[in-house]
Amino acid sequence: MPVFKAEQLRQMCLAIFKGAGASEGEAERVVELLVESNLIGHDSHGVIRISGYVTQILSGKMNLGVEVKVVRESATTALVDGGWGLGQVVATQTMNLAIEKARDANVSVISTFNCQHVGRMADYAIMAVEQDMIGFCCVNSRPGVVPFGGMQRMFNQSPLGWAIPAGEEKPFVLDISTSVCAGGKIAVARARGMKLPLGYIIDKNGKPSVDPEDYYRGGAGLPLGGPVGYKGFGLAMVVDITAGLLSGRGASHVGGERGQGVFQMVINIDAFRPIKEFKKEMDELIRAVKGSKTAPGFNEILIPGELERRTKREKQIKGIYLSSRTWDELVQTGKKVNVNLSQYV
Repeated sequence: MPVFKAEQLRQMCLAIFKGAGASEGEAERVVELLVESNLIGHDSHGVIRISGYVTQILSGKMNLGVEVKVVRESATTALVDGGWGLGQVVATQTMNLAIEKARDANVSVISTFNCQHVGRMADYAIMAVEQDMIGFCCVNSRPGVVPFGGMQRMFNQSPLGWAIPAGEEKPFVLDISTSVCAGGKIAVARARGMKLPLGYIIDKNGKPSVDPEDYYRGGAGLPLGGPVGYKGFGLAMVVDITAGLLSGRGASHVGGERGQGVFQMVINIDAFRPIKEFKKEMDELIRAVKGSKTAPGFNEILIPGELERRTKREKQIKGIYLSSRTWDELVQTGKKVNVNLSQYV
């Protein structure tokens, strides 16, 4: 598998997006988030996505140079038309709007429709943390997951992300799908020729499978929770309602090209208590959890976001590994927009 330094990968990906017609600002924001996903170990939301994005741009399904349009607004809320722009660019604009509103009104909710794939939820929640606020983001999209007890795709992997500031400790950053496995991780396993753990997906007949190809042959993902999968199913339905129905995007199972429905929320901590006090207690909570007794077979307890930070430090030194399939897709995508990636290798 090819290995690249983060900056090397950024330059290649920037060239591809610019070749596809994206502005400097658009290309930089999308590439920043994609490469960051690879750095922290979430290859499912990394540069593996570029081929699909560029295909959408060239086919006219994804627009460039989009400024989001507020359709309906109050002091604390906004319904936004994303104009089918680059998802990361749209979601960054809407999260900035959410932060502005929360700064003035202490809490905000932004609901967005006509939006393409936005990537990792935590990327936007973290924007609120940088302003000493709490951030939340979730999306719905095309169906890929069955309800608990079902075998028909009804929900997206329905990811959600929370980010909460701390003081001396690092922020709490939770980014999860409400299915056992994110759709992108199935794609990564497929690209690498790997099997999936049992319990991630079912085949078209509703039987458990470890072959990622079965997911693309009429199979589906399973809701988070295994034998208590009604919990993940319930969370998926909440995401479908808040991100899909509230925005007008519609539920995941509804047909047609509907993109993603996006739900973003920001809470101004200072509206409830002094930020210094809150951060102090966050530090105490994090230290108490990490200092609690570990179960047999475990050496330590990791707080959400901690593993990603460690992975990033490691990959900044060792580089980012891409599967041969992902690298080939990048090369072919570059050729489509007259970019020869061999000059960067």
